[in-house]
Amino acid sequence: MIEVKKEGVLLSKTDLEFENEGVLNPAVIRVGDSVHVFYRAVRKGNHSSIGYCRLDGPLTVAERWDKPFMLPEFDYESHGVEDARIVKIDGLYYMTYTGYDGTNARGALAISKDLKHFEKQGIIVPPITYAEFVFLAESAGKVNKNYYRNHKFYYQEADPERKIMLWDKNVVFFPRKINNKLVFFHRIRPGIQVVSVNSVKELTKEFWDNYFFSLQDHIVMDPVHAHELSYIGSGCPPIETEHGWLLIYHGVKETQHGVIYSACAALLDLNDPAKEIARLPYALFSPEFEWELLGEVNNVVFPSGSAIFGNTLFIYYGAADTQIACASVNLPALLTELLTYDSRDEK
Repeated sequence: MIEVKKEGVLLSKTDLEFENEGVLNPAVIRVGDSVHVFYRAVRKGNHSSIGYCRLDGPLTVAERWDKPFMLPEFDYESHGVEDARIVKIDGLYYMTYTGYDGTNARGALAISKDLKHFEKQGIIVPPITYAEFVFLAESAGKVNKNYYRNHKFYYQEADPERKIMLWDKNVVFFPRKINNKLVFFHRIRPGIQVVSVNSVKELTKEFWDNYFFSLQDHIVMDPVHAHELSYIGSGCPPIETEHGWLLIYHGVKETQHGVIYSACAALLDLNDPAKEIARLPYALFSPEFEWELLGEVNNVVFPSGSAIFGNTLFIYYGAADTQIACASVNLPALLTELLTYDSRDEK
């Protein structure tokens, strides 16, 4: 098994109103020797904004704002802007996040040229209800039935008139174009799906209707191993290596004591990231310390950003939905370990 070092807690909540409930799930991008961190800040009542801090190197906090970096502005995010990820593609920063309106949680996009001023582009995931998705998925016929057997999740209240949109979260762009197209992951439970487009303007309702009629072709990974058996989701933006795209994602398993979120690792084909090369059959790391075991949601490590310094991969994650922590791993060693589980060897 690969050795992972837990570096400890980097950021905790403060007495400031916008982050007095918790800080978690940061978007991370390295520029020079600085690491920019855009984290989910939660105030009492479970309302979220995006906070900001800058690290000198991978672990030293050099600057932290005392006000939100990004606030809710539109109806689709009225209850919170949450769980951001960030990449830079052709000189433009793409920040994806979850817009939460109190009922629906869906992936949205904001773009920037300078990491300071972001222009929101709105929801970019399917603008359909869960009921519409079920119809399309059933019509496709080939899809894992777990994709449209989430009635208990969507209909938790006895309110048949309530319009519940399809929850589509964990939108994560690749840090460069692939075959001259923008590529991103998104997550409809229980797996991870991929989208490839020339422009985000293509993401119309008609696009998504056609997409769902061939949904099976767009599924990159479904849960396989015990630690991820309930559902999985994109974590950190994919990391390009000579062996393939390294994906650090989260896996969830349900137990009689509640759910457990772990950090997981997989390797995907460079030219066709819908092809899985390898995946660790065990969790890369799981909750073990108090800051990961006890919090707003117990037993959670939720990786959402990374930075490479030398041969070390630093993985930043939300700990128990309350604090932000970091773990590190030797990148060459992780790739070597992954390649021992190369699925191509089985063919």
